[in-house]
Amino acid sequence: MEVLQAIILGIIQGITEWLPISSSGHLVLAEHLLNLSQPIIFDIFLHLGSLIVILIVFRKKIIDLIKGFFRWEKEKVDFVLYLVIASIPIALVGFFLNDFIKSIFNEPSTVGYGLLFTSVLLFLSQFQITNKNKKTTNNESNKVNKDNPLNFINTAFMGIAQAFAILPGVSRSGSTISTGLMQSAKKEDVAFFSFMMFIPAILGASILEIGNITSITDSGALLVGTLTTIIVGYLSLRLLLNIISRGKFHYFSYYCLVLGLVVLVFL
Repeated sequence: MEVLQAIILGIIQGITEWLPISSSGHLVLAEHLLNLSQPIIFDIFLHLGSLIVILIVFRKKIIDLIKGFFRWEKEKVDFVLYLVIASIPIALVGFFLNDFIKSIFNEPSTVGYGLLFTSVLLFLSQFQITNKNKKTTNNESNKVNKDNPLNFINTAFMGIAQAFAILPGVSRSGSTISTGLMQSAKKEDVAFFSFMMFIPAILGASILEIGNITSITDSGALLVGTLTTIIVGYLSLRLLLNIISRGKFHYFSYYCLVLGLVVLVFL
């Protein structure tokens, strides 16, 4: 792999990991169009670059979460418990279906169908499917707050959604955040929990693929690609947080719909 190609893949990973349009799907398409045949371990390293971005952007919240957990603060302990439960589905899928996923991972048709699935989830994220809204009255504005706190139910469904995102074309951030929003959970809480779910998911994938690290033949290109992912990913994540707060998350459904159809028709 040339350094320029590694930079291109790093840019794609940095942008698409956080925007809900599937980083793995875009990497598969880019490698297909650039006529590259890279092992999955290369994609894993790019995802590790994205992991570093999370640790940078949310460092204060992560430190606060760790401190609260060891102080046995109920809210923090519950958060960690929900995180463990939500990570079980993707762990089971990754462990038992790893070989099958590898066999279809680089198929453009898989990416196309995955993008269409992501498009549907993103479109539905603007609608709430729960009637159990927590209502509190604000004395100043007299408005009703319809945001539910994170709980076992909505985080468990987010975990199931993340398991589907192991397929290329299915956006991890898109599927998990959409699932949380449809359950009327608070936007900021859903986003943070989704990003925290990424940590055990990518660490687990890295463990499964660590034995294939010898398949990397150009460590220089790998390093450049990872650094590019970190820089671009930082900017992309900041952009996504702004989009979520403004309630524009579902707009990406149209992009995924068009790209999914293009992939299925032409590739």
